[in-house]
Amino acid sequence: MVSAGARVLDVGCGDGALLRLLAEEKGVDARGIELSQRGVNDCVAQGLSVIQGDADTDLSGYPDDAFDFVILSQTLQATRRPRAVLENMLRIGRRAIVSFPNFGHWRIRTQLAFGGHMPVTRQLPTPWYDTPNIHFCTISDFIALAESIGARIERGVALDSKGEPLSWGGRSVWNLFGEQGVFLLSRRG
Repeated sequence: MVSAGARVLDVGCGDGALLRLLAEEKGVDARGIELSQRGVNDCVAQGLSVIQGDADTDLSGYPDDAFDFVILSQTLQATRRPRAVLENMLRIGRRAIVSFPNFGHWRIRTQLAFGGHMPVTRQLPTPWYDTPNIHFCTISDFIALAESIGARIERGVALDSKGEPLSWGGRSVWNLFGEQGVFLLSRRG
């Protein structure tokens, strides 16, 4: 979803694996912001341009249209203010790419309905009391949030357990069978 040579900000970039991949394979101007000092250290040790910061509070300091793409990979559910984070991403970037675990997946529903407890899966490997996830959302919830902030969904895909796109069904099927959602957003206008 990222075009070659683009200016990219990866929010919550972790150890920098995605930034490094985009820089090497797409020749992007890769920047990152990461909450954990360890993640920042890992990135800087690889020669990546990463600063320590919090998506909930520090994105507001970036200027409008500073990046072509702002990426939030597997982090939305761990932010305190997901709506504000998305709004800032679309303000500072021409496009936003967001990926997240789908809490509407049938396995999660089954564990909750029949097991009576919060699920632990390969995508969500920690018990509820240890998880960084504070906002559980489904693909349908995310689509509704994107629409509520006036974002245009340019592209969306649901990924299966192997990380492959679901090749059948529409968004309601994605919500039930997709383990992850990945969306490319832009501002309406």
